[in-house]
Amino acid sequence: MNQKQIKALETQLWDSANSLRANSKLTAAEYKDPLLGLILLRYAQNRFEQAKARIEANLPPVAPGRTRKEPTKDQFLSEGAMLIPPQARYDHLAALPEDESISQAVNTAMTLIEAEYPNLNGVLPKNYHELGEKGQSETLLRELIRVFNQDAVKGLTGDVFGRIYEFFLMKFSMDGAGAQEGGEFFTPPALVQLIVNLIQPDHGVIHDPACGSGGMFVQTGHFLEENRGVKSVNAAIKCYGTELKSNNVRLAKMNLAIHGLEGKIAENNSFYADPHNLVGQCDFVMANPPFNVKKVDKDRPYVKNDPRLFGKVEIESADEETDKKKKPVPRLGIPNADNANYLWIQYFYHYLNAKGRAGFVMASSATDAGNSEKLIRQALIETQAVDCIVSVGNNFFYTRSLPCHVWFLDKGKRAENKQRILMIDARNTFRVVTNTINDYSPGQLVNFSAMMEAYRGKADAIREAAAQHEANIADVATTLLAEAEGLRRACLAVLKEESPLGESLEWDIAELQAEIIVDEALTLASSRTLCGVFEQPVAVLSGLLEGYQAQWEQARKAFAALEKSAQNTDDNKALKKQLDAQGKQLKALSVLIKGYFEKNSEELASLKQAVKDWQALEDYFPDGVYRDVEGLCKIVDLAEVAANDYSLTPGRYVGYSVDVNEAFDYQKRITEIHAELSNLNQQANSLMSFIQGIDL
Repeated sequence: MNQKQIKALETQLWDSANSLRANSKLTAAEYKDPLLGLILLRYAQNRFEQAKARIEANLPPVAPGRTRKEPTKDQFLSEGAMLIPPQARYDHLAALPEDESISQAVNTAMTLIEAEYPNLNGVLPKNYHELGEKGQSETLLRELIRVFNQDAVKGLTGDVFGRIYEFFLMKFSMDGAGAQEGGEFFTPPALVQLIVNLIQPDHGVIHDPACGSGGMFVQTGHFLEENRGVKSVNAAIKCYGTELKSNNVRLAKMNLAIHGLEGKIAENNSFYADPHNLVGQCDFVMANPPFNVKKVDKDRPYVKNDPRLFGKVEIESADEETDKKKKPVPRLGIPNADNANYLWIQYFYHYLNAKGRAGFVMASSATDAGNSEKLIRQALIETQAVDCIVSVGNNFFYTRSLPCHVWFLDKGKRAENKQRILMIDARNTFRVVTNTINDYSPGQLVNFSAMMEAYRGKADAIREAAAQHEANIADVATTLLAEAEGLRRACLAVLKEESPLGESLEWDIAELQAEIIVDEALTLASSRTLCGVFEQPVAVLSGLLEGYQAQWEQARKAFAALEKSAQNTDDNKALKKQLDAQGKQLKALSVLIKGYFEKNSEELASLKQAVKDWQALEDYFPDGVYRDVEGLCKIVDLAEVAANDYSLTPGRYVGYSVDVNEAFDYQKRITEIHAELSNLNQQANSLMSFIQGIDL
């Protein structure tokens, strides 16, 4: 199943499941967990069937008169699947008679699975009898089971179900089902991918102390499989997560199970506990913690002695005129401000081992926060572990429109970078998804990764990114050219139909046929050529048809007038026949072209974006090597950071560019605008005087 088919199936399943909810009285929050539980159950069944087939294929032949033993639980585990008890299997539930309670049967199925697999104990939903009012839960549940029992779903293999689970999580988050302030319930995939791509978590201990639904771990698994070719993700990494909210803990454990990932998720409060004891032990830390959390109890003994915070220090009083004494602060790491942003930042730093990397989302206010937070930031900068800061614009979170920054730490920076930080201002880099949601395109993520790799010393990082753009563009463009070839053949079949041309319609079939022929050499051309001409056969044909359509309509109107003023001669009858035939032909061609654009709209948009991203990379770095780009990126010395009051806001360093037309007389235009404004004000005053003088 290709990506387009997966996306279509995701949308179809969501639309079906969501329409069922819309016809019930359930809120999205009430509906979310039971529905995600059914997805897990369906996925477990699929993996069970596939593993069983592999196990049985490798068993030795059975002697005559003897029966084959059933595969064991350990055999299924070795195949990355669960041994599903018969009463918990999806096909058993789908075939349940109407007179038996389906909600009770699903609750039982979940209980049986938890009994077999203690790591899922208390995780799976078992409240299916509450899916609506009396009787409604049975109907709704049976319909949902049918939705996920389609043949297309039964045959899914690989990590397609993981994709579907993530898609449903994202959709629920967009609907506000359980979403928290700052988007903590579900981190937008674009930001997760940015973090994973830039820190490259390919080994060891991975930790997220605010793990939500576990998206950081899942994306790490994708990265290992797709970018590192790792066959066994669980052998390469160990996942540890901490999450405060019980519901999110269950979602995270289900998410790991769906993706076949092993991990320990603790339900705890990271402000007051370190349940995994990972200080100094982590190879990678990733997180999207809740922003600006207030009322953390900083007087608790654990907080005061927390090894995840910096040490004691004395700072000057804020009011030096009235208090010349030094004001003691219990620990540098306990900020005076009533928000927990700088607690989180210190946690992430101190979890890292000597070569560890961290990537985390943080409120924009943190990069310039003053007073005690500034001192903590200064101490962090002076450790030389701050590696990169990325400014992110509005509309990346599903439930709130707020900008943020993504911080990257690296305790194992190469010597050349110890005194440097890469600043990236990405506020003007994004892809519009809807009116309220933005994200990063795959090509934009490639560009960010290339900047980071070049900064880390990889000499050919920019050229490799350009080659990656070319390869991706060539793949999509070649697919579209194949689709255009199919369109060409269909259009030629229509044009070959017998249809004499009337003198009133200027239509040159030879010209039309020439325009829609796809040059076979294009499939062998460079990807740059493909980028420039992939649309040409279809776009030119569309333009010709629009012109011919207008001509035909004009001729048809002229003929209608002729019918009224002249007799119904044989010539007129012949002309009408010609026009009708051409109209039919035009309609057939228009349907074909419209179908092409509808079928390939996403690919066309994707290719345009890919070409744009590739061109941006070449514009930024025309020589194929990293350079500072005004308004986008700059490698900053720590001395410059200190001179800027230890600010970590990229916009303060990368600058901005303004296009100025030196040939344009701005002063003259300003004078003209002032004159126009004065004239408008006079007219407004005159009109007001006139209105006031009217006797109502």
